[in-house]
Amino acid sequence: MSTKKSTGKKRETTVKKTDSLKKEMVKLKQELKEKEDKLLRSYADLHNYQKRMEKELQIKEEETKKKYISELLNLSELLKKAYADKSPKDGLKHILNNIDNFFEKEQIKSIDCVGEKFDHNLHHAVTTIEKDDCKDEIIVEEVKKGYMINGKLLRPSQVIVAKKKENE
Repeated sequence: MSTKKSTGKKRETTVKKTDSLKKEMVKLKQELKEKEDKLLRSYADLHNYQKRMEKELQIKEEETKKKYISELLNLSELLKKAYADKSPKDGLKHILNNIDNFFEKEQIKSIDCVGEKFDHNLHHAVTTIEKDDCKDEIIVEEVKKGYMINGKLLRPSQVIVAKKKENE
């Protein structure tokens, strides 16, 4: 008699454990489904964000392009007027003023370098010349002007650098 009771209890315990495990399995499946849904939504959000950023970048690029093309169109018109003028010097002066104003708006500044010490961060030495009456590595001539934009190098100055002539 005691075997039947213990077998019945074992069966009852096993059924309870099985039910408990089934409930836990259903719960875990539900959690997994919820996490999978969250993951899919996250992927979709990321994809949408990437598309939005690409579109915004394209719009920004187009705006920048329009801005500079508009400036070039203005310069082109001024050049055509200067070309048609019998005395184009005034027209060219006006064009140069427009270019200088544009550079100022864009925070583009020229690098003054003649008489300064050569700095490889700002200057590109085209050649060196030997001189008696100078200090080493002083810029004596500017071949092509250099420019900075917002305090950063846009184009280095192309320069001729002096080298003190050695007495023989």
